Amino acid sequence: MRIDVISIFPDMIDSVVGVGVIGRGRAAGLLDIRLHDPRDVTTDAHRTVDDAPFGGGAGMVMTPEPLFATVERVDPPRPILLLGPAGRRFDQRMAAQMAELDGFTLLCGRYEGVDHRVRQHLCDDELSVGDYVLAGGEVAALAVIEAVGRLVPGVLGNEDSTGDESFSPTGPEGTGLLEYPQYTRPAEFKGWEVPAVLRSGDHARVARWRRAQALHRTEAHRPDLVVERGGFSGEERALMAEFPSEGL
Repeated sequence: MRIDVISIFPDMIDSVVGVGVIGRGRAAGLLDIRLHDPRDVTTDAHRTVDDAPFGGGAGMVMTPEPLFATVERVDPPRPILLLGPAGRRFDQRMAAQMAELDGFTLLCGRYEGVDHRVRQHLCDDELSVGDYVLAGGEVAALAVIEAVGRLVPGVLGNEDSTGDESFSPTGPEGTGLLEYPQYTRPAEFKGWEVPAVLRSGDHARVARWRRAQALHRTEAHRPDLVVERGGFSGEERALMAEFPSEGL
């Protein structure tokens, strides 16, 4: 998969995508992440990419010329996605859809935003990672790259790792549920024991326990997800009664 990022702070992106799971995916040739600085196509001595807004107001706005020129020069993969507050809410379902693409481009705004003609005539869509304000789109771009990149086949190594995670639309916990709690050694720590069912060796019972805990955890922490999926079925309620909440 090819992912292009247009940002005036490419080093900020590069320092993160070179490590961890995404870094390994790049090193293995599974992720082709290319960074483009709009300042590189400017023609003035100050490499200017911003200007005061028409009509007045605080702050500066990114000008359209360097952004259009960058796209024209590097011909990045479509869709070109602007990271901004007016965009569609990025979630796990969207990450899974984007992981099916051959590539896409993320455009990081800065200052008070970008000239509206960039939204209208350059970008194909806009994404938002949440209802809060960031100094620029770089942190949001990194979130999108990691969420999508780890779903690209081969990047994680173990394809089963993505199937039973929180929000997974295809995992065994069912659509839109939080992941069950995880434990590792030691079996007892400071008087807190790992649930006996996980040490029983009964894999079928472990699977039922995990599903029950995913249901309990979602109901306790994200009731909105329960509403979104139309509530719990009678079978799911029975499973929750069989395996009470482990203090989630």
